[in-house]
Amino acid sequence: MNKTDKRRSSSWRAALRVRPMRVIAAGLALALLAPAPAAADGGDAEPGSGSERPPASTLAWMAFPGGVFSVDSAARTVRYRACDGDTGRIDDPGMRVRGRVASGEVTVDDTTYAYDIPLVGRTRGLLEVTRPGEEPEGLVGEVVTEPQPPTDPVAGRRLLPLTGELRQVVDASTTNPAGVAVRDLSGRYGDQQISVNGTFRPKAASVIKLWILVELLRRVDCGQVSLDDGVLVTPAQVVDGTGELQHETFPQVVTLYRLAEYMIKYSDNTAANVLIDYFGGFAPVNDLIDSMNQRETILARKMLDTEAAMRGEENYTSPDDVVALLGAVWDAQILTPATRDLMIGFMAEQTLNTKIPAALPPGVPVAHKTGDLPDASHDVGYYLIPGTQVAVAFLTSGPIATGDETVRRLARTVYDYLVDDGPVEE
Repeated sequence: MNKTDKRRSSSWRAALRVRPMRVIAAGLALALLAPAPAAADGGDAEPGSGSERPPASTLAWMAFPGGVFSVDSAARTVRYRACDGDTGRIDDPGMRVRGRVASGEVTVDDTTYAYDIPLVGRTRGLLEVTRPGEEPEGLVGEVVTEPQPPTDPVAGRRLLPLTGELRQVVDASTTNPAGVAVRDLSGRYGDQQISVNGTFRPKAASVIKLWILVELLRRVDCGQVSLDDGVLVTPAQVVDGTGELQHETFPQVVTLYRLAEYMIKYSDNTAANVLIDYFGGFAPVNDLIDSMNQRETILARKMLDTEAAMRGEENYTSPDDVVALLGAVWDAQILTPATRDLMIGFMAEQTLNTKIPAALPPGVPVAHKTGDLPDASHDVGYYLIPGTQVAVAFLTSGPIATGDETVRRLARTVYDYLVDDGPVEE
């Protein structure tokens, strides 16, 4: 990336104030893997004590530098996906689930993965990888569930009344079924997450481009590609709809950086389709989705592929899955801080601003990604209000015009609640 690109992608950082990355460094001794107090067994704390026991989940994944290890304790399956390889989703019928921890051992292609993964978010998990002829490698990282439990339940309760206000907007939107999720990222509300119809699963529209971008940036982090690499784009790959590339002359070589930037900044459909071809198809993006245990999201067709849509091949997502992705990006659990910053910088330059930005007072810093179809209207992203940063997902189905208005009302409801709740303590 050149100096100009770096300046452009960092212009929003004054509003961001990202907290330090929480992932624990790899190679720590097993003795350091003592469960966090919130994950310990025993009776629940008294309500209001500030130490309520967070719920266990059947789905959990552990973030470690360069990859993730995913567990589905209900299906007894696991997946290792990192810079050095991907096991795919594999069965572990011998998995043990005791005391809110899943543990087991699987061997794939002569490499053994022994794991102890708590089924409670924000705790520490352990993965030991043993390759032929090598000493075991111990990986320790933060466990991620959906939703992540709050870091401070007392502070988190201050966000809960917003759920009722959002429910009123959703219930009033009779023409457009809707779902919304909000996650505190600043700590002001103890990293609490709330949702209304969080598993609502409409067509994803261009929101799916966020997963395409994360898969590309993950490869950058792994050193597998450079954003300066060029891709030959042919006339056959050019589609209309949103975007700027369709107005250029082809064939031409376009850098991965420009494809990534245009896909988000202009919601460029051609850029998205070229990147899908560059990956070799849908599988790598769906592998990313599966490794993060996001069960409502799928990439099944290219942008503007009407024939595929008529065959029933469609892209879907949900508010909970969107906020799970946005939260993992923010916390640098799925990307490094450098590529995380680049991604949010692209989102801050979004040029389609008729929803979240239009609903907020001028000058409120946001980074977002829209999605539009004749029967779907979405906007998702970050409110970058210093000291009150949140991740949001507003998804609707039904007529786009009334869906746009529902999104704006949801977006304003969140903003008004955050502002009316009082000044941020410095």
